[in-house]
Amino acid sequence: MNIPFQTDRAPSAIGPYSQAIISGNMLFVSGQIPLDPETMKVVEGGIKEQAKRAIESLISVVEDAEFGKKSIAKVTVFIKNMDDFAAINEIYADFMGDHRPARAVVEVARLPKDVLIEVECICVR
Repeated sequence: MNIPFQTDRAPSAIGPYSQAIISGNMLFVSGQIPLDPETMKVVEGGIKEQAKRAIESLISVVEDAEFGKKSIAKVTVFIKNMDDFAAINEIYADFMGDHRPARAVVEVARLPKDVLIEVECICVR
């Protein structure tokens, strides 16, 4: 059975989807973009500020769903510009610490609300 999950510590879904789905011992977190969860506006600043906000939202969903950061098995990062890869890695490493889930980073032509980054993950207990 798939159970929709939502937390107030991350932006509400801006379309016909769930923030996350719990399915058995797995959590599927929808793409998180750098929206302030209180104002639902894109955070000011460049890639570092946007990466920080998007990853904070991702971690908030994971933690509030009672999975925990160490349960993150796969992360997909969509970025507008591959030149931002090093800056994103720096922010990502700060959040993940010594946890190293599988990951893909993909440059895309455009993201919702013209943000610079979107992050999604799959967790397994």
